[in-house]
Amino acid sequence: MSMNTQGRPTGIGTLGTSASGSALLPDEPLLFEIGDTEHSGVDLPEVDLATDRLGGFGRKSKLDLAGLTEPEAMRHYVRLSRLNHSIDSGMYPLGSCTMKHNPRLNEKMARLPGFSDIHPLQPVSTVQGALELMNELSHWLLTLTNTAAVALSPKAGAHGELLGMMAIKAAQEAKGEAHRTIVLVPESAHGTNPATAAFLGYTVTPVPARADGTVDVEAVKAALSPDVAAIMLTNPNTCGLFEPQVIEIAKAVHDAGAFFYCDGANFNAIMGVVRPGDLGIDAMHINLHKTFSTPHGGGGPGAGPVVLSAALAPFAPVPFIKGVQDRFELIEHIEANALGRVTAFHGQMGMYVRALTYMLSHGADGLAQAAQDAVLNANYIKSRLEHAFSVPFPDYPTMHEALFDDSFLKDSGVSTLDFAKAMIDEGFHPMTMYFPLVVHGAMLVEPTESESKQTLDRFCDVMLELAKDARDGNSARFTSAPTKAPRRRLDETRAARQPILKWERPVDLPKAAE
Repeated sequence: MSMNTQGRPTGIGTLGTSASGSALLPDEPLLFEIGDTEHSGVDLPEVDLATDRLGGFGRKSKLDLAGLTEPEAMRHYVRLSRLNHSIDSGMYPLGSCTMKHNPRLNEKMARLPGFSDIHPLQPVSTVQGALELMNELSHWLLTLTNTAAVALSPKAGAHGELLGMMAIKAAQEAKGEAHRTIVLVPESAHGTNPATAAFLGYTVTPVPARADGTVDVEAVKAALSPDVAAIMLTNPNTCGLFEPQVIEIAKAVHDAGAFFYCDGANFNAIMGVVRPGDLGIDAMHINLHKTFSTPHGGGGPGAGPVVLSAALAPFAPVPFIKGVQDRFELIEHIEANALGRVTAFHGQMGMYVRALTYMLSHGADGLAQAAQDAVLNANYIKSRLEHAFSVPFPDYPTMHEALFDDSFLKDSGVSTLDFAKAMIDEGFHPMTMYFPLVVHGAMLVEPTESESKQTLDRFCDVMLELAKDARDGNSARFTSAPTKAPRRRLDETRAARQPILKWERPVDLPKAAE
């Protein structure tokens, strides 16, 4: 008997909503509205403390926390979780973020007792396996980048940038060149680049992008001077393009006595294919949560190891792993010109386990294929949409993300924000909007290598249908969106500037007489 391939029509959309509304995603009240402050799901004895150990900072008012039964509490948080979009519930096309699938094998390995229950203050003799894993991860990060040293401890990309630029500053001070106080930052760089440089006291000089979205080596040469400390270049850049003159730029920067910091947030596009050290970089952070699949979002935990060239290796911070005969030592004292700590303890152990698991399960050829598939997927989206959307930089094939602008919406009454909100009604998380800033009304789409052709086709079909509807004048569909989500369009600016952080029970006002 053949299988029924048509299936049963259910009316259920991508977000789990029915055609008639949000039947499967009912509005979820706050826990204060579900429970009350007079009851609790557990019985706790009254405790009479003889002394106040809080130095006078103890609560003087009632806790006013609603009590729920265990089923109520469980259901409340499960229902809340269903209101969130996640990579496990649908495609996450955020550009410049690399929201890739997190294999469950990684999670299983990170939960092994020898990794999940150790403490950073344990004797080194009791954590040899963890140190060996960190050493192995370091080896493969150096192999993939062809660099001389790596610092694992930074907690995220911006933290890694800070470390890399601190190493550059320390190297120049060691050479007696503290007068180098200028950092060149191309307009197509990530926004954290100029922020990091300014935080360290550098003066930031922008380098304009060419009409094709890339950096011109001649523009870099024109900006170089004896006072320039470094250039911070994102490659592939935030327009989704590989910088074709990156080697020439690196040579010009080095000839001027400066260093080349590369923002490695987009390493997922080139891992296993291009070694940044071969391009001439001196320092680069690697977002493990973007490149090697560790969890991304929610403010952490992240991990942003930094690889350093031979010129900067002596300035790597502590701690670092050192093999001594048949054991590993964790070097925590500063040697020679090394920087001190940049964070408490040793970094994110769980992220290290997940990243190394991803590397070993893929192998060198698998990592290269993942990068190539990410590039293939982005170019597939670009090729399917470019006749209906506007592509600001058509001269080059894209790398890991496809960039569009809003010129195709001209005179339609529909903005980039309106378009993104309409995507929610169709079951898709919006792409990155209004970034990079060098493109007006930017729409940045990064499918990653995780998505199948079937998923990409569904996404492109929806995008094409929305573009046609916008050009046909159906602006109401967009300006009123989303209408099928659990929440309608919010005043996001007001929410950011005037957040309500405390729930207060509504006052029952007397009803007007009829």
